[in-house]
Parts: sequence; C-alpha cells; structure tokens
Amino acid sequence: MAEHQTPPPAELSAAPGWRPGDARPDTASMIRVDQAGEYGAIRIYRGQEAVLGPRHPAARTIARMHIQEERHLKRFDAMMVERGIRPTLLQPLWFVAGYGLGAVTALLGPNAAMACTAAIETEIDRHYAGQLRQLGDGDPELAGVIDEFRAEELEHRDAAVAAGAEDTFAYPIISSIIRAGCRVAIALSKRI
Repeated sequence: MAEHQTPPPAELSAAPGWRPGDARPDTASMIRVDQAGEYGAIRIYRGQEAVLGPRHPAARTIARMHIQEERHLKRFDAMMVERGIRPTLLQPLWFVAGYGLGAVTALLGPNAAMACTAAIETEIDRHYAGQLRQLGDGDPELAGVIDEFRAEELEHRDAAVAAGAEDTFAYPIISSIIRAGCRVAIALSKRI
C-alpha cells in the first residue's frame, strides 16, 4: 500500500524550487532585523535633528525621511505582533548607538549627516535585495512590504547624495565604516 504524503504548507515552500530538505527563509529573523533597522534609523534621524535643529536647511530632508521611517517601523511592529515575533534583545543598544551616530555625523556637518544616510541606505538596499531573493514567492505579504520600503530607502539614499553626502571630507572612509557597522548590526539583530 502506497504511503500518502501531504505536501508542505505554502509558508514552508518559501522560495521558487523549494524541496523538502532545502533550507527555508527564516521570515521571523527577517522581520526582527528589519524592525530593528527601522528603529535604528529613527534614532539616527533624532540625533541629527537634535544637533542641526529644525531651522537648518537639511532639517526638512531629514524630517521627511524620518516620517517615512516611522511608518516603516509601525508596519514591522504590526507584523511582529501578527506573527508572534519577538524584537531583538539589542534594542537598548540601538537606542543609544543610533542616536549617537546621528548626533556625531550631524556635528561633523550636514554633508556628513547625509553621508551617514547614503551609506546606510546603500547597505539596506543590498540587505533588502538579499531578503527578496531568499523569499522568492513564499511570503508575498512580507516581500511586498520589503519591496515598497526598499524603494523608499533608495529615495533616501538619492536625496542624501543630492544634498551633498559625497562632498563630505573622507566620504569613502566614512561610508565604508558606517556600512560595515550596519552589516554588523544586521547580523547581530537577526540572532539576538
């Protein structure tokens, strides 16, 4: 007598070509790290806004990006609740580190504040693109959110470049350091 096999649920066949035994995308860690990133971005913008003040010409650009990041955070917060996902335990660290990074880059000048945004958004684009590849068509809701937010993060990067990010003294070095820190934060927030 042939044994009846039940096909895997749709959420398990997360990427095109998925077969039993293949690694599946860990959507919980994806949402956890994305929520942490949005939280960190908000803290960075708050640090920059505190140093530059509301009347600085760069403040309007930063405020617009800040508002979008707030919306992103609310969406990832809701997804965490809906899916029963815990936030990273490192959130208190990102609270301080994000604000500190924002304040320090703003103290270096408005171009350095924009360099911070350009570097982070470049790395986030890379991160989101990797998540979309991993997801394939296995979680259309999450993929749709990531794709939408990725487009807005690229707008932030482009706005930062247009506002003088690349004119910052030692831009390649500053960008490399911030991007490396971003990669470390992503790796830690996925796991902890």
